[in-house]
This record gives sequence, C-alpha cells and structure tokens, in this order.
Amino acid sequence: MTLALLPLVGCGVAPPPGSNARLPSDATQGAGDPTRAAILGSAYAFGNNTGGPAALARAAANMEFLAATLPYDPRYSFMGSEMMTLPAAQSELRQTLLIASDADPQLVIDGLYGVSRALRAENPRAAADVLPPRAFPQAEVTVQRLAAMPPLPATAAAASALEQGLRRQENERLRGGIRGRF
Repeated sequence: MTLALLPLVGCGVAPPPGSNARLPSDATQGAGDPTRAAILGSAYAFGNNTGGPAALARAAANMEFLAATLPYDPRYSFMGSEMMTLPAAQSELRQTLLIASDADPQLVIDGLYGVSRALRAENPRAAADVLPPRAFPQAEVTVQRLAAMPPLPATAAAASALEQGLRRQENERLRGGIRGRF
C-alpha cells in the first residue's frame, strides 16, 4: 500500500501563484524577518502616507509581497481575518499605480524597489526606466502617482490590520513566556 503512494509523493503540487515571491536583500536591512519588516514598514507608510515617493514605492512593493506570500506562510497562519484584507489592498494599489492586473508579483516587487532606489539616489529619470513594461505599461505615470499618492483606504486598512494582528500575536507570546517562567 505504501509503495503505491510513493509515485504521488514525488509529484507534489505546484506552489500557488506568487507564493514564492521574494523581497530584495536591501528590503530587510537590520531586520531579521522580511515578512515582519514588510508588515511594519507598510503599516507605517500607508498609515501616515508619508516618507515621499521612494518610501511609498517600497511600501507598495511590500504590500505586493505580503499579498503574494502571506496566505501561504505557515508562520503567519494566525492572521486569518487580517489576510482577508490583502486582495482589496493589492487591487487598489495596482489600479492606483497602473500596474497590470495580471502582472507577476515578483516583477511588481522588483520594479517598485528599483523605483525606490532610483528616487533615493535622486535620479527620477531612472525611476521609470527600471519598471518592466509588462507589469507597468505606463511607467512614467506610475512614478508621478507615487509622488502624489492619493489616499488608499483599503491599503491603509489592510496594512493596519496586519500590524495589529502581528502585535497581538507578539503580545500573546510575551505573556505566555512570562507566565511560563513562574
């Protein structure tokens, strides 16, 4: 019986679309966990709509990363209801920044981080040039929108919900750790 199932084990199931998206190495400088860093950074940027276009590009890339990976990350399975807010945030960001609705999340993440780097280097010309046309058909307009980002209520709500869920879990772990010591 066990041998009959062996061929099925090797086949496996293809990972869900976007679940293998990654943040670039400079996304988590000083932070150990890229997912935690993406949650906290996005919550701050979209909660205050501050930091300028470079910071907002990073925050948008972080939200794309979270939408693509968080539902498949077992370490964050405690965020059931908070994750339900991600599709609306992703859709709102993609519409606002004129990102193709069928764009591969990794192209979006890499493009927005490239914009952030170019803007931090004070090279706005390069910002639009780093955006892949398949994902960003109107790259110049995307960069302009980052510079004058309108309010994004669904994105701000999702980022805030994720931060609250993360903080709640961290507080529960802390309380459990303290109780276990006595």
